[in-house]
Amino acid sequence: MKYTNRKRKSILLCTIMALFCVLTGCGRLSYDMPYDADSSVSCFNVVSRQDSRVAAPFASEICVVTGDVAGSGNLNLEAKAAILFSVNDNRVLYSKNAHEKLHPASLTKVMTALVALQNGRLDQVLTATSSVNITEPGAQLLGLKTGDTMTLDQALRIMLLFSSNDVAMLVAEGVGGSVDNFVEMMNQEARRLGATNTNFVNPHGLTNDEHKTTAYDLYLIFNEAIKYETFREIIQMSSYQTTYYDANGREKTVDKQTTNLFLRGDRQAPANVTVIGGKTGTTSAAGHCLILLSRDVGGASYISVILKSDDTVFEEMAKLLGEI
Repeated sequence: MKYTNRKRKSILLCTIMALFCVLTGCGRLSYDMPYDADSSVSCFNVVSRQDSRVAAPFASEICVVTGDVAGSGNLNLEAKAAILFSVNDNRVLYSKNAHEKLHPASLTKVMTALVALQNGRLDQVLTATSSVNITEPGAQLLGLKTGDTMTLDQALRIMLLFSSNDVAMLVAEGVGGSVDNFVEMMNQEARRLGATNTNFVNPHGLTNDEHKTTAYDLYLIFNEAIKYETFREIIQMSSYQTTYYDANGREKTVDKQTTNLFLRGDRQAPANVTVIGGKTGTTSAAGHCLILLSRDVGGASYISVILKSDDTVFEEMAKLLGEI
């Protein structure tokens, strides 16, 4: 009797172990019905029949370009890189070296403004520190001194219209806590937007060998920035007047014109195109750069970018806008 009970226990234990292996996937089992997405009983097919919703791909609402696009065929731009994209239907009208890494000069300030609008408050008071003391020859400066104060709203308008590099430093330090932290925020936002060929090392765009982007990445950044009403409002302004304060509370007056010659009336776009606004940039390394938001007679919007042109950049941009 004792032997029989022991034998039964052994058989029961073997049975349990075999069942455990089957249930947990141990061993090598073959299946008569392999996975088939089109099978009437596959999980994929059941789910797809019950719910027809699909995930939108990353590039579903942006223009995508992999190579040069000649446009009408009559366009011959001297600029190193240029693009013209339709915002409404994501069409590529023209593309030249869209993914070549180049110096962006002050087009950098589009990203500076975007990150500031995302993380700051327009009524936030910014106080200048020694970081605004830029000594690079030829740098566009407002002339900020340590202790000067202005709101973020004032700073963004001066920075985007007059392209003041010292004001860009004021914005970066005031919003980011430090310039280095703000620059990291800029790079994080670039990665989020898919601008993977971009690396910023400062908030103003003065020349640095590691500070580069592409015409296409600038499109992605600008396309995001124009979603903000304040940004759209600022880039349309032809001039700006305001008052800020020095360390002793004395008033300092600002009266600046935009650097965008289309908005100043010094250059003309094609008859069927209205330039809404944009940003200029110029350094010896970057050449002359320009990014614009424009509209055609039907109200459709377009983003255009020119990098590393010469002093005929506005004439070249007018030719590019002629593709609309």
